[in-house]
Amino acid sequence: MSTSVGFIGAGKMATALASGLIQSGFTVGDAVWATDVSESALENFTQQTGACSASSAKDLLAKSSVVVLAVKPQVMAAVLDQIASEVTADHLVVSIAAGIPLSTFEAKLQDRRVVRVMPNTPALVRAGAAGYSRGSHATANDAKLVESMLSTVGIACEVPESLLDAVTGLSGSGPAYVFEIIEALSDGGVLAGLPRDISTRLAAQTLLGAAKMVLETDQHPGFLKDQVTSPGGTTIAGLHQLEQRGVRGALMTAVQSATERSRELGRG
Repeated sequence: MSTSVGFIGAGKMATALASGLIQSGFTVGDAVWATDVSESALENFTQQTGACSASSAKDLLAKSSVVVLAVKPQVMAAVLDQIASEVTADHLVVSIAAGIPLSTFEAKLQDRRVVRVMPNTPALVRAGAAGYSRGSHATANDAKLVESMLSTVGIACEVPESLLDAVTGLSGSGPAYVFEIIEALSDGGVLAGLPRDISTRLAAQTLLGAAKMVLETDQHPGFLKDQVTSPGGTTIAGLHQLEQRGVRGALMTAVQSATERSRELGRG
């Protein structure tokens, strides 16, 4: 039987994940449900995914074995109060809301099975990079199920909850760093004489291709870099400029700063 998945919150990330679940064959549209206070969001969810709408959170919980909490952090407490009495030992609760610790869910939901996920926006194009952490009552099979779900829209890695802020700083905020790099490379191409549209396409594809090489060859990025870098050639000249301007250190510091900011927001 197909795994039944219910989404409380039908925004962009929920829609992306539901689409991945259905299009990959992980489950079928008739086994995916959503509810949302916004009728337009719910209508878009069902149209985009081929999934079903539930009349209420209670109705959704009755139909689903996996419940994905995909609402904004500021309304999560109210949602948990609403569903607490309906969540049973048969449910696996998955939160994709930023900054809310597992302890909050376990306290509100009477120690039910919970997994906390930090996704990122490239999940919208099925190229996401997510981290996830198990609550104290979630099992190894629960972790395996969540990883399979997340893998329909990218890759997923299990980490201790204490490292989810680092996941936020790296892959959660990372797309913004990469967009800036793509824009800068495109500017460099324009400076060198390329038309803007061609320069941007080449820059984006260059990053995509380099990332695929890291993932598919399983080689260290430094090794792959050396394969491109000939003695006295163009690449080493460019790399020298990056080193002189501290690009490597700037990116490391960006991840570190975003991680610390995530911790601050979590404490708040």
